Amino acid sequence: MIQRKAGMVKVGVLAAPLATSRLLLPVLLVLVAAAVTPVFSVQVPPLEDYINHLARMYVLTNLDRDPLVTKFYGIDWEIIPNLVMDLLVPLFARWMNIYLAGQMFVILTLVLLVSGSFALHYAVHRRWSAWPLVSFMFLYNNILLFGFMNYLFGLGVALWGLAAWIVLRPRRALVRAAVSTVFVLVLFTCHLFDVGVYGMGLMCYEVWVLRSRRRSEGRFRRATLIGDGLAFALPFVPLIPLMAISPTTGLATENYWDSTGKLDGLYYIFQNYSDLFDLTLAALVIGATVWAARARMIALNPVGWYLLGLALVVYMVMPRMFFGSWVADQRLPIAIAFLMIGFVTFKDDNRWARYFLYTFVLGVACARFVSVVLVWQQIDHTYADFRQSVAMIEPGSTILVANADDPTGTDAFNMPLSHAACMAMIERSSLVSTAFSVAGKQILSVKPEYRERVDTEDGDPPTVSQLIAAANQDRNAPPEFYWSRWTEQFEYVYVLYTDGADNPAPDLLSLVYNGKNFQLYKVNQATEEE
Repeated sequence: MIQRKAGMVKVGVLAAPLATSRLLLPVLLVLVAAAVTPVFSVQVPPLEDYINHLARMYVLTNLDRDPLVTKFYGIDWEIIPNLVMDLLVPLFARWMNIYLAGQMFVILTLVLLVSGSFALHYAVHRRWSAWPLVSFMFLYNNILLFGFMNYLFGLGVALWGLAAWIVLRPRRALVRAAVSTVFVLVLFTCHLFDVGVYGMGLMCYEVWVLRSRRRSEGRFRRATLIGDGLAFALPFVPLIPLMAISPTTGLATENYWDSTGKLDGLYYIFQNYSDLFDLTLAALVIGATVWAARARMIALNPVGWYLLGLALVVYMVMPRMFFGSWVADQRLPIAIAFLMIGFVTFKDDNRWARYFLYTFVLGVACARFVSVVLVWQQIDHTYADFRQSVAMIEPGSTILVANADDPTGTDAFNMPLSHAACMAMIERSSLVSTAFSVAGKQILSVKPEYRERVDTEDGDPPTVSQLIAAANQDRNAPPEFYWSRWTEQFEYVYVLYTDGADNPAPDLLSLVYNGKNFQLYKVNQATEEE
């Protein structure tokens, strides 16, 4: 129910039934244990960008201890809205190895998403409910499989931030502004897009408060409006000077809009590894939601409707690439999905409705976790194969990553393989051409004498045919790409997405390791570094 008193809007309902409290905790514990199982079932969670980020964590942790790492890499600490992993994982690595530290960060991200859903739901409804258990069904989404860890971590923080704002809404504007400022700064550290998600949630909630106050009082009080407006806006003001001095501002022109992937972004909420399973899940969730709404078992808070409308507009106009970040628009639907969980009212007083929810969530979520474990175990065999090839590389080598002309394999296996060569940064302290070192995106830098050998634009690796063509070009011509002089500047070449193919250039390359869906070659004409 909505209570209105002295111009203050407050959300509250009666306490949840005791039965909900008794069953909620054990079901929650079972789901938490099941949700973290995939992460601990492998040494390296096969998330596309994850191993590249983890390699940067290794550099951060060992820059002063490993002379080979120091030879190639440096760290340029700058104000970048993409730093939370760089701050936390090296801290974890003080007490554990880098692989376990990375796993702990993934687990913390999952916990933040689930706990944030519970916190937001409690803030809106002022009672504990079984409904936020629904969040477990969406933890392993396609955005997670892309390895966008900082964004998802920040999404969990944004859920907590919006919950804090709602709980503090009856308090003084100064208190709300101070707490919101802390969350905005933390979110800026996580990811710039998370600041936008948080701002959208606050805006919709404040619009609802404004309209509710107008209906109850028939007028607006100027002083209250000014105070509320300042409490909402002032926490975002520090972003102006932060962005002004951030190198990320230099990426402001790197934008690209594409309408063809908008439906794909919605599917990313459900997408995992099996289209049949994922589409079935989507049909079940949508069908169950419609049925529950028609049966008046669930209802959406007015703030949720405002947020859906705003999100639809933002989603349609948002570019695919924004500030140099790819899949910018397609990240939004999963954020809105977690926010919606907080604004849904569930009829807890119906015992059979609770039992149905427990059964449905346990069945779907655990089936999803099992499917992830099964796929990750298969990918882990490829990763183990890759680690064996890495062990054959001389420490401190320079490594070029290339793609096969005719790629083999499926997306499920090729995505985590795309950055697997970065294992050599961790295991062999090597220079890898695909290491994330784009100015304004990461703090990792490559020493000037090696900078021309890495991709500084987040582009696609060269194909084998492009390498062969480059090897036949005039050596006196200025290099066009970072791999133009690969026969002179790299000692090893990884060819990805190939299965047992013949050596494409025996005069230039010698096969070192023939792995599952990849090959490792030594460059015959590689020269020693000066």
